Amino acid sequence: MNPRTRREMFARFARQRPEPTTELEYRTPFELLVAVVLSAQATDAGVNKATRPLFARANTPQAILDLGLDELTDAIRTIGLYKTKAKNVYALCQQLLEKHGGEVPADREALEALPGVGRKTANVVLNTVFRQPTMAVDTHIFRVANRTGLAKGKTVRAVEEKLLKVIPREYRLDAHHWLILHGRYVCKARRPDCGACIVCDLCDFRDKTEECSPELITRYATESTES
Repeated sequence: MNPRTRREMFARFARQRPEPTTELEYRTPFELLVAVVLSAQATDAGVNKATRPLFARANTPQAILDLGLDELTDAIRTIGLYKTKAKNVYALCQQLLEKHGGEVPADREALEALPGVGRKTANVVLNTVFRQPTMAVDTHIFRVANRTGLAKGKTVRAVEEKLLKVIPREYRLDAHHWLILHGRYVCKARRPDCGACIVCDLCDFRDKTEECSPELITRYATESTES
């Protein structure tokens, strides 16, 4: 995929979703951090179902500690790997209070030092809360990047680094959310919905499940492409 095609791809995503964001429900940086930690190998919908009542009871590091590990574990029991995640969130709260005054740090190294927080989680928080142009490559982004030809790579880190190089600067801040949503609802794993894809004609995927929709493409194509 060449630079002009990549730029057109993101121009269309921007037209479709001018203000993309995470589907995890949160009101504070701490709530998002906890939600992202809980979202590993779980759906956003499943996490939201558990965090709504949890955050209504406790939505600060101290409040979580006051709740206690047993109560926290019970509150998230509907989420996969909930026992391990509860221990991580509890320890995470302790470290936030001990080392960061209870605030979520805006620093990658500090975030990744927290229990249960890896590079992907740190990238989500840095991008969504602190508006840094990071790229949290999950299974959706990894698939879309490779399938479309946007940024091919054999590892998550390789795809992350390539995406940050090839995505036009003006689109990097929101690219993470555009690609996740596209992978979740259109460029799905088992059977991509090519007929509903606004970048179908730009995609390098050879085994498209349906013909590209001329009407859909025209709706989102930029003037530079139409001319």
